[in-house]
Amino acid sequence: MTTIPAEATSHLRRTMGLRDVVLFFVTSGTNLQWVASAAVAGPSAVTVWVIGILVMFVPLACCVIELSSRYPEEGGMYVWSKRAFGDFAGFMTGWTYWTSNLPYFPGVLYFAAANALFLLSEDRRRALGESSTYFVTAALAGLALGTIVNVAGLGVGKRLTNAGAFARWAATAVLLGIGVVAYFRFGSATEWSLATLRPGLGLRDIIFWSTIAFALTGPEAASFMGDEIHDARRTIPRGLFLAAPLIVGIYILGTVSVLVALPREEVSGLQGIMQAVARGAERIGAPGLAPVAAALIALTALGSVGAWLAAVARIPFVAGLDHFLPEGFGRVHPRWGSPYVALLTQAAVTVVFVFLGQAGTSVKGAYDVLVSMTIIVTFLPFLFVFSAFIRVQRDPAGPEVRRIPGGAPVAVLAGLVGLVTTVAMIVLAVFPSPDEPRKLLAVVKVVGLTLALLGAGVGVYVSGRRRARAIAAGRAAA
Repeated sequence: MTTIPAEATSHLRRTMGLRDVVLFFVTSGTNLQWVASAAVAGPSAVTVWVIGILVMFVPLACCVIELSSRYPEEGGMYVWSKRAFGDFAGFMTGWTYWTSNLPYFPGVLYFAAANALFLLSEDRRRALGESSTYFVTAALAGLALGTIVNVAGLGVGKRLTNAGAFARWAATAVLLGIGVVAYFRFGSATEWSLATLRPGLGLRDIIFWSTIAFALTGPEAASFMGDEIHDARRTIPRGLFLAAPLIVGIYILGTVSVLVALPREEVSGLQGIMQAVARGAERIGAPGLAPVAAALIALTALGSVGAWLAAVARIPFVAGLDHFLPEGFGRVHPRWGSPYVALLTQAAVTVVFVFLGQAGTSVKGAYDVLVSMTIIVTFLPFLFVFSAFIRVQRDPAGPEVRRIPGGAPVAVLAGLVGLVTTVAMIVLAVFPSPDEPRKLLAVVKVVGLTLALLGAGVGVYVSGRRRARAIAAGRAAA
């Protein structure tokens, strides 16, 4: 198993403290687009949120707390899997996680663009709402912003992430305030009862669960930048502990507020939050809140893009240091100390996904494609992570390691719950939507593209192993 020497990452600057890490977790661990997607399911979404928190968020948080404490260096999940199962597992964990985020970026940027339209007049909003040119241009501008600030170093990039976190709280507060006022004046726009809170068991309902589980991933993000965080061994677990209730509150309270302000039948995944804000603001006689909320929600999405661009760029960076990717990926900017080659390459590939997602479809269709492309591949690396969490319980833990209450038995249980949940979500993600006319073809596409992606990863790994051996042989000969 190869090991990245400490001096290879010693040039990275430790620019993130506890406050920055907490804000990073809030930004990477939440996205108001999932509040809108959840609200489409009605009040039962609140119950599904609670179940998802118990079977996905809590086990994953346990993994992050202990594994980031055991292995606090740059690379996060990539390093955890490599330490537990070797180079191949580490690389495939990083490969699947990195590639799963590439279609995610355009999806979030489309969400930002859609909600920013509420800053405009109704006529202008309607005209641009179906304009592919507008959405592609807005996505490229947002991508450029997120990439530039991160190339300038985490000291600059974290400002966008932190702004996104504060905007998220502010937007949630606006939504919650509108919901409370509307409820006391007019009552809830959606019926709440034990019957409506009970999750459905139809195929469409079960597939929806995978979206909720996907939304609850994110606690692992900060660990990718371990060498750029002050005392990462202590700061990451503390930051996650402080951010967890904020993450849970944003999702559950946000979903409730949307459904109080707007009937579930009128909620859409792309603009549901702003629809609720705009209609609710009109009902309570405060229409001026709509453009304020629109600006805040657009900023939250840009903050998410900035956070994830920073986090996942560390995967090809560390793979470059390991020689599984060309050495250029392991370069840092001479002035700003950022992995600029990895960041710029990542941005270039994301541009391709922006155009692929839009090609031959409507704006909403492109948004749905971008979200669907992300879910199944996102869960694959968590198979390695939960397995690694179970595996390392055999190894002794020094006094500096943060163990979860209950020690190894509870850790193994948490890992098993997370592993079962992950397997179930992967299976559910394969099922086509009930309204898909060609279901078998849809399944073949999902499975085929997933296998192609894994095959490409294996090919890159084999090529990288040969490169690493050649470099090692050359050094030995010298």
